[in-house]
Order: sequence, then structure tokens, then C-alpha cells
Amino acid sequence: MKQARGFTLIEVMVVVAILATLAALVVPRIMDRPDEARMVKARQDIRGLEAALNLYKLDNFVYPSTDQGLEALVKRPQGQPAAPNWKDGGYLSHVPKDPWKQPYHYLQPGEKGPFDLYTLGADGREGGEGPNKDIGNWNMEE
Repeated sequence: MKQARGFTLIEVMVVVAILATLAALVVPRIMDRPDEARMVKARQDIRGLEAALNLYKLDNFVYPSTDQGLEALVKRPQGQPAAPNWKDGGYLSHVPKDPWKQPYHYLQPGEKGPFDLYTLGADGREGGEGPNKDIGNWNMEE
């Protein structure tokens, strides 16, 4: 008859101690930077939305209007400009909200490019510094 093999209590306790030590070192570093993580997430969202808008333009020759908004990436837009080659299923499954739970702002034509896509940051107002700073497709390197 074979004997069942398993971990001893000491081996399990050593693994738990190692995991607790790692968590004690890593978690404070992560928890001290939630604002930075939100700003990185906003930049990633904007890049993804920008890519979807560029695909939309490739298919339809124009960007959606400000009135059609980012929803044109999810469902066929109404009004002008028409989207004759709109891709079945859309360009996104849904339009994300910014990390502060607010909608992203979209203007076409934009003041800083063919379109402006941005979030107003943590404070929800134009301008600001740090986590309150506006993040847009025109200042992604900062």
C-alpha cells in the first residue's frame, strides 16, 4: 500500500512566513502610489480609445463628430458624418470611464489635433497638478 505524501506543518508555515514577508515589503510600495496608478490607467485607456478611433477612421474615412462621441465606437452612429463602413460588432465592447469614474471627453475637431481625447483628472476640473492634471492624447509623454 502506498503512503500519501504531503507537506509537513513546518513546510507550510515556512511558505506562509515567506509570503507574509514579501507582502509586507511590496504592499506598502503599491499602496503609496494609487494616484500614479490611476494616471497610468488613464493613459492606457486613452491609447486604446485612440487606436479604436483610428480604426473607425480607416473604415469610414472620418472620425466621429463630437455629437456622435465615443459611443460611435460601440454602436453604429446616427447623424453626420455617416459611417457607411461601420464594422459589425463595433470597435470596442464598451466605452470605459476614467479611473475617477467620469466619462472621457472627446472633441472633434480638436484644438490640439484631429481630435481631443482627455480626462480632467481627480478633481474633475480643467488644469491642475499631479493627480488633478488633465491627461489627454496631446500630453501622453509627460
